[in-house]
Amino acid sequence: MSLTFQVQKKDEKTPARTAFLQTAHSSFSTPIFMPVGTQAAVKAMSPRDLKEIKAQIILGNTYHLYLRPGEKLIADAGGLHEFMNWDRSILTDSGGFQVFSLADLNEIKEDGVFFQSHLDGSRHFISPEKSMQIQQDLGSDIIMAFDECPPGTSDYQYLKKSVPRTIRWARRCREVIPENGKQALFGIVQGGIFEDLRCNCALELMELDFPGYAIGGLSVGEKKEDMFKVLEAVVPVLPQEKPRYLMGVGTPVDIIEAVCRGVDMFDCVLPTRMARHGTVFTSRGKLTVRNAKFKKQFVPLDSDCECYVCREFTRGYIRHLIKRNEILGVYLTTYHNLYFYLQLMSDLRKAIENNQLLDFRNKFLQNYFNEDI
Repeated sequence: MSLTFQVQKKDEKTPARTAFLQTAHSSFSTPIFMPVGTQAAVKAMSPRDLKEIKAQIILGNTYHLYLRPGEKLIADAGGLHEFMNWDRSILTDSGGFQVFSLADLNEIKEDGVFFQSHLDGSRHFISPEKSMQIQQDLGSDIIMAFDECPPGTSDYQYLKKSVPRTIRWARRCREVIPENGKQALFGIVQGGIFEDLRCNCALELMELDFPGYAIGGLSVGEKKEDMFKVLEAVVPVLPQEKPRYLMGVGTPVDIIEAVCRGVDMFDCVLPTRMARHGTVFTSRGKLTVRNAKFKKQFVPLDSDCECYVCREFTRGYIRHLIKRNEILGVYLTTYHNLYFYLQLMSDLRKAIENNQLLDFRNKFLQNYFNEDI
């Protein structure tokens, strides 16, 4: 499958590493954050903006694109890259998470899942093969196996039955994706917070020799320490020569901790979602700029940030835009948040290359939880 992954530098004190990753459309260094473009657009951002902040790969959502506008229409447009005018890499999820979290779920069968659309109640069926067909029509560079994503509160006995189904579905996905194609298929490790189920799932998926492996079903309500314990158990089991992707995670602190545990790829809606509610991430923690106390603060969102927004605009002005529901306000907060995340990844890569990752983490955490913002 069309993916190259080469580890370049390993941190001396942690499992963290930098690597070179190449897909059919572009190449970039990891660890990497992927802005989420759920419906073929990263909210409030144009492709030009994304390139300006040095985004290298973005994520599209199979479930939403299947419902609207439909994968066939996107295929007719030449695939997602042509449809949204993005010539760098795209990863699409399988739709499994949304089927289990958004849809009015009717029934899980061995063949797949029957569900009702959260939009209009219409009935649909997605199987592993259907998910692969949708993602092939979308034409993304990295595609995900269709998995069952149980709630974070699922108990051991339920997950003991669910994980083998995820593995069987992964095998079916693997069988329909050509080895010499332009898309790279990742398997997804499930198993809740139970380390034995996670490790067994990883080992069985590795027998299918996927080009990369995702860790799914975390950051869905479990305790942070449980998530980190799962990573500490699973990451060493996964192949050293292949990328590891932690799905849907998360906060800047979560990302730093996961990088320290050997994770290479991340996505999360948090920076764009928080931006739409007037909250930005800064080197000294989160700042809700819509709050009254920022009305007369004519300073940047983050004095340590060099993004366009922090160079040109003040907290007081951005607060004014947000309070007046001006579109520009959401654009500026989104731009800043995504820049912040991507700059964080760049800083993490440099810290690993210089064997200073733990020092960087400690300094970041000390500043991030400083109340004086």
